[in-house]
Amino acid sequence: MTLQPQENIFQIEQPMDWHDILSASITKAEEIAAHLPVDPSLIRKVIARYPMRINPYYLSLIKSGGAAIFKQSVPDIQELMEDTMKNDPLDEEFQSPVPNLIHRYPGRVLFMVSNQCAVYCRFCMRKRKVGHPFVVTQKTINDGMAYIKANRSIHEVIISGGDPLLLEDEELNSIMDQLRLIRHIEILRIHTRVPCTLPQRVTPALAEMIRQYHPVFMNIHFNHPDEITFASSSACAILSDAGIPLGSQTVLLKGINNNATIMKQLMQRLVKIRVKPYSLYHPDPVRGTGHFRVSVKEGLDILKKLRGYVSGLCVPNYMIDLPKGGGKVPLLPEYKKEVLKNKLTIENYRGELVDYPED
Repeated sequence: MTLQPQENIFQIEQPMDWHDILSASITKAEEIAAHLPVDPSLIRKVIARYPMRINPYYLSLIKSGGAAIFKQSVPDIQELMEDTMKNDPLDEEFQSPVPNLIHRYPGRVLFMVSNQCAVYCRFCMRKRKVGHPFVVTQKTINDGMAYIKANRSIHEVIISGGDPLLLEDEELNSIMDQLRLIRHIEILRIHTRVPCTLPQRVTPALAEMIRQYHPVFMNIHFNHPDEITFASSSACAILSDAGIPLGSQTVLLKGINNNATIMKQLMQRLVKIRVKPYSLYHPDPVRGTGHFRVSVKEGLDILKKLRGYVSGLCVPNYMIDLPKGGGKVPLLPEYKKEVLKNKLTIENYRGELVDYPED
């Protein structure tokens, strides 16, 4: 399928309540076929295993010419064609002392408080859960809170899901309030894709509620410049104006952003809307996502073409999440070319070799 690039990234969206937008989401093969030139029989096969949800806002980005948006959200038969990778390659289930809480690192936990997303991303690391009825109840939240209270080594909680911003304001407020009452919790972090996929959800009231619980950091998720619209920029402005530092966790995806020019545009536009490029994640080896994977060499080459050519503010950390719960590690291009007794030979961003004194 060939779609033309979106011409105006700051298009104005028709104001609607976010509940109405979400409830009008496309979830069936016949519905998506009514809007886009796809084969509903193939879509039906894919969503039998990996459900679909595309809300009207995100659909509007596809229809305005966003091929990269199409690939991220519209089911592809390739999702069923490889089975060598695992459903849970990071062993999250084995690092969950209580349901919906992952304790991988000593000082922080990831707490899943929602089982809903505004769009079901086709590359999702939790593809095994997204769209399926994994259970988030008051009991799982209470059990998570009890675990956090009992472990004084935990000083940071990442509120995740699903997407925590799909909770009602009162529900999210209750969770954040309970966490803030735990004396050893110093930092709260929210992981969300809503400012990108359903920016109408971000309201001044939501931002004001979150502001009460500072220090609060928010990592959001943009993968392509076409996702930075008038609506998403406005959502980020509301959050930034409430003093919430924003970072973007971008995933390197074949056919979407594995191109240095696109990546430069994305990172520069993120900084323009006050979102710090935080991480560029190498795609996880999750079953059903193999067609999005690129080589580590390709990722390093893209990172090398960023450094020195854009502001340091625009350069993310290139991260790989190791299987079997090994954790995240940064990857860097090799700039050190030779080490002698009193001298280093280092390659600069232009590819020039420069000697540097070792002592």
